[in-house]
Amino acid sequence: MKKQSRRNFFKSAGMLTAALTAVNTKPAKAAPENILSEDRMGVLVDTTACIGCRNCEWACKKAHDIPAGNIDSYADKSAFNQMRRPDKSALTVVNQYENKKEINAPFYTKVQCMHCDHPACVSACIVGAFSKQENGSVIWDTNKCIGCRYCMVACPFQIPSFEYDKAIDPKIKKCDLCFDRTKKGELPACVNICPVEALTYGPRSELIKIAREKLQLYPDRYFQHIYGEHEVGGTSWLYLSAVDLAKERVMPTLGTKPAPGVSESIQHGIFAYFVPPVSLYALLAGIMWLNKKKNETEKGEK
Repeated sequence: MKKQSRRNFFKSAGMLTAALTAVNTKPAKAAPENILSEDRMGVLVDTTACIGCRNCEWACKKAHDIPAGNIDSYADKSAFNQMRRPDKSALTVVNQYENKKEINAPFYTKVQCMHCDHPACVSACIVGAFSKQENGSVIWDTNKCIGCRYCMVACPFQIPSFEYDKAIDPKIKKCDLCFDRTKKGELPACVNICPVEALTYGPRSELIKIAREKLQLYPDRYFQHIYGEHEVGGTSWLYLSAVDLAKERVMPTLGTKPAPGVSESIQHGIFAYFVPPVSLYALLAGIMWLNKKKNETEKGEK
């Protein structure tokens, strides 16, 4: 009887494990969504035209319900005393740089999410919270995010930021290329407010044509390179400048290969058959119940 009870125990445990596995081996579908449309949009930044007014910073905050203050306060040049990075309180910032070609003639560069064609953040996110949309925007879904912050580590431009000061429901913050505005046919807030048209919004393919024409027409004005055309496989934000932005450390020096690497196949392979904790708890509870029944049976036999 004892052997039979033990055999029945292991048989029941095996059936329970198989049942739970069968229920939970359905793929979690955490694979990223990355739509690379030929008609995707982008922004061309001409840093030789930017006057450092920072109106784009103010407009971005207003568009994303971030405390913005009075627009007149953005004329304060003391903001340029230090290099700033986008964070949870400012999804885009403008920095001032020394122009080595012209003494006492600084130039300004706007920084924000580059909306890569092959985004590392999309690749790194194990739950598919990041996605590349058809219009070119790389956006983030707070309802899917688990707060792992892999996106922050993966981004070659060091853009995504995290609300560390929020104990409840902290969010990842970054430029979304005004996704809610552009899908209604409106311009991104920063582009719309720029007083000198240093920002041009349009189909990425057309922006590259415009940029190449400028390089050809004004070779003395521009460094002969469109930053973002090929970096990390291409980005939706493109830059023209009088200087080499990478060499002057305005932008990172990056190759032409997309940033996502083997991490995507490894991470999404692991999580494709992810068993949620509740299932593990159910399995443990089942084993504990079987153990209890086994002990009771053995006591009865004795």
